[in-house]
Amino acid sequence: MHGPTLVNWLLALLTATAGAHCLARLRHAPGSPHAPDAPHALHTACAPSPAPPSATHPTGPRRLLARETDAAEALMGLGMAGMAVTGAAVPASVWAWLFGIPAAVFLLAAAGTPDRRGHRLHHAVGGLAMAYAALAMTASHGHHHHVPSTGAPLLTGALLLYFGAYSLWTGTRLLHAPDGTVTVGTAGLPQACRLTMGIGMFAMLLGL
Repeated sequence: MHGPTLVNWLLALLTATAGAHCLARLRHAPGSPHAPDAPHALHTACAPSPAPPSATHPTGPRRLLARETDAAEALMGLGMAGMAVTGAAVPASVWAWLFGIPAAVFLLAAAGTPDRRGHRLHHAVGGLAMAYAALAMTASHGHHHHVPSTGAPLLTGALLLYFGAYSLWTGTRLLHAPDGTVTVGTAGLPQACRLTMGIGMFAMLLGL
């Protein structure tokens, strides 16, 4: 990525933390071989109050979709951290395949089934944006240093608007409480991770 080294390392730290949290949720999700034996061991840290069994232990398609989301967000966070640290040291084709294939899978899934279509389209946009950013950053190293920017300005601007709006929306949901108070607890950790990755994606695109 372009920009100050300190900013790149801060971005890498934040997105790596968010990605690791998503990976931990995926690893300890109900039905996972690494899930704790006691059902309450996971959910006491994720929910401040008891939840109905159907909400605490999603089954069938809901469980699959929850694990799908955790996997996509873990890939996004850890991949963003890797890109921020390695820059052009890793070939752009590696990043393009790493994020392009899941993006295509999410696009096909969104087209094939209406369930959670919005979430899948968001993950597809995120994967395509990551592949685009990797290709644009690599292209910048092939030009002279006086070239001010890379990539397609209209596409970069559209993605900036998308992830900027997504970050604002996610931040609003994170701070919203049913009683009208502003609070952030352990139940808001998934939203906080999504907010971190939305801001990270915005910062990465801003640096193109």
